[in-house]
Amino acid sequence: VALELPFPALTYDEAMNRYGIDKPDIRFGMELRDVTEPLRGSSFQLFREAIEGKGIVKATNVKGGSSFSRKEIDDLTHFVQNFGAKGLISAKVGPKGWQSSIQKFITDGEKKAVDEALNAMENDLLLFVAGSPKMVNQSLANLRLHLGEKLGLISKDQYRFVWVLDFPLLEYDEAEGRFVAVHHPFTAPRDEDIAKLKDHPELVKAKAYDLVLNGSEVGGGSIRNHLREVQSLLFEKLGMGEEEARERFGFLLEALEY
Repeated sequence: VALELPFPALTYDEAMNRYGIDKPDIRFGMELRDVTEPLRGSSFQLFREAIEGKGIVKATNVKGGSSFSRKEIDDLTHFVQNFGAKGLISAKVGPKGWQSSIQKFITDGEKKAVDEALNAMENDLLLFVAGSPKMVNQSLANLRLHLGEKLGLISKDQYRFVWVLDFPLLEYDEAEGRFVAVHHPFTAPRDEDIAKLKDHPELVKAKAYDLVLNGSEVGGGSIRNHLREVQSLLFEKLGMGEEEARERFGFLLEALEY
């Protein structure tokens, strides 16, 4: 198979923003767009409550999708509800503007800003999900792949690799009430982020990467921690006391002193 070289690269933040997932399938478009800011003053209750609750509103544009029936859109709504979405808001772009159950709650200025963000044109279908960033990204990432299959947008004989870089070092696990390692607990933080590890661990990026092919992670790697004080601090941020860290990984901490 002849591959396009070099493989493109996305940061983790770009991948999440544009595709809602850290292993994006880049064989087709229909990228997600964050429309929180254009809709910040919206009187539509679902959008307003999501934004006030520190959530987001994201949308995707189904080109030529205004031909979708009411039942097809209802089916898509049930689909995203499997991922925790309260609902799926749709707007068909007609010759005289939006045709949507929420159009009376959205001002002309807000519609114009959303249309620009989504590159919306007549006959397009705009689909919105609002809520917590994690749920919104998960819902729309899966909806994008579902629609890509349904509409035949994904070329089966195409192989599109992409590097994903600058992963977060840690993420907060609500169920466990603590930070957990995104890659593994020995991954090194970027040098310029070490100072943030003590007070703002959620902002620290890792020296880690993944290689993604057609939406599947096929490879990955990282630079290991090689500074004892950083590894000790990392264990602390993972909720591991000094005694437990010494008991479980004392051999490693001792080795790092050399």
